[in-house]
Amino acid sequence: MKIIVREVHPRAAWALEQTGIHPLLARLYAARGVRSKEELDDGLGQLLRPQQMRGIDTAARVLADAMAQNQRLMVVADYDCDGATACAVAVRGLQLLGARHVEYLVPDRVVDGYGLTPPIARRVHERGADVLITVDNGIASCAGVAEARALGLTVVVTDHHLPGPELPEADAIVNPNQPGCEFESKSMAGVGVMFYVLLALRAELRARGVFDAASQPRLEPLLPLVALGTVADVVKLDGNNRRLVAQGLKRIRAGQMQPGIRALFDAAGRRPDAATTFDFGFALGPRINAAGRLADMTLGIECLLTEDGSRAGELARQLDAINRERRELEGGMREQALLLAEELFEDGDEPPPAISVFDADFHEGVVGIVASRLKDRHHRPTFVFAASSAPGKEHELKGSGRSIPGFHLRDALDLVAKRHPGVLLKFGGHAMAAGCTVAEEHFEIFEQAFAQVAHEWLDAATLTRRLETDGPLAPEWRRPDLVDALAREVWGQGFAPPTFSEKVAVLNQRLVGEGGKHLSLKLLHQGQPVDAIWFGRTDPLPGEALLAFRLDINEWRGERRVQFVVEGAED
Repeated sequence: MKIIVREVHPRAAWALEQTGIHPLLARLYAARGVRSKEELDDGLGQLLRPQQMRGIDTAARVLADAMAQNQRLMVVADYDCDGATACAVAVRGLQLLGARHVEYLVPDRVVDGYGLTPPIARRVHERGADVLITVDNGIASCAGVAEARALGLTVVVTDHHLPGPELPEADAIVNPNQPGCEFESKSMAGVGVMFYVLLALRAELRARGVFDAASQPRLEPLLPLVALGTVADVVKLDGNNRRLVAQGLKRIRAGQMQPGIRALFDAAGRRPDAATTFDFGFALGPRINAAGRLADMTLGIECLLTEDGSRAGELARQLDAINRERRELEGGMREQALLLAEELFEDGDEPPPAISVFDADFHEGVVGIVASRLKDRHHRPTFVFAASSAPGKEHELKGSGRSIPGFHLRDALDLVAKRHPGVLLKFGGHAMAAGCTVAEEHFEIFEQAFAQVAHEWLDAATLTRRLETDGPLAPEWRRPDLVDALAREVWGQGFAPPTFSEKVAVLNQRLVGEGGKHLSLKLLHQGQPVDAIWFGRTDPLPGEALLAFRLDINEWRGERRVQFVVEGAED
């Protein structure tokens, strides 16, 4: 591993500091491209205008017409946290704005696959809907949209994924990544796109005289859901997304949230009044995602929709139990996958340029998580496959892949498909994550072809893990109040949480935790002893090491002390 210190623009850091921003925060913001205090204004008035989004006015008119005619609306969701929160925002928001008949349908990951398929369109029609609204999917569902339209359904597609060469022929498409859309934030999650559609619909209803500025329904209560889905989907936290997340966090900390979100905080043992983006990404999000991986995402959506606190608590506890099952399943799969991966190279040798593993006992619902863990361990583009459990597809393998910077996973699959026609039955995705389906008999062909592309595209520099940090931490900033202040900020994908790096002396080290899976350390930092923990590390450190670490608070018997959470050490 190579530890890299982010470049800080001194003039930008100085300018931010002169506006009253704490020197540490000023330095962190400047290193992430912030140049003025105005960029940090998270007020709702600073959000980009909905009208900049292509197709949003058409979508608003279509939905307003449907509501005026008392038509039945059906939301077709995706089965991850972004899809679940987008569905909850759609159903809650449409009802707030006066829609009388709003239902939802969420596909089954195993049986239905991803997106609006023709069978899903037929199920929507059979349930008596007039209007089909996709959330977090649909931009690639040309056949499904065509089937829905042929059945007489009006179709509104809201999505954020990259479109293919052909757009579906929907009545309206709202997607900041569709051709011709000038909306500045291309990184919005599906839940954010749906929230923007509601803003445009409210403006359309206001223009029609349904209500005025004083009597219009407030949509801000939906922002906790928007924030959760945005962080959980790991989209880039550009300025607009950071504002949406910040607004959601403020409401949660003030106790203003849906019963389901409150119940998920309780189930995770986290405090809403001290909510952070870490809670969204590592506590609430995984519990909702687990339902889509191992059970039925209806559980997650119902938890986010109910107004009954006791029912929300019951659903949150079910989600927590499913997540524990997911962790156990993932843990076993991860160990087996690591063993399979290590068989690909001799002890002491470098891993191959790409890793592909398959085991008949793997569960297809968690192959993506396991691929991510393998990628993190070996710093190689990785695919993990499981046998399909869909009826009639038993001899097909469904794979999920994760990549490293500098290797575009979807483009690599495209090249494999061209070189070996027929091997990939289906594939899709983007640079860092992708999925594909192969016949079991073709797994070895895929494995070799994928590794060959990686061999051609990756060089030694790309294959070296690089960890960006914010450099040294001044001892006067090693204070609990500053750690709390950092935690309250909006960090995430594209706006990385603070990680520092310094050469420290290792005074003491021992293994702790169940099975001795974590390394507890006593370090000498700037001449003072500091406690540290390295989760998942069992190998001892030398007496002196260049470490990358983030800050945390260790509470013991009422005392709050700063500790370092080690993220890596330079080789």
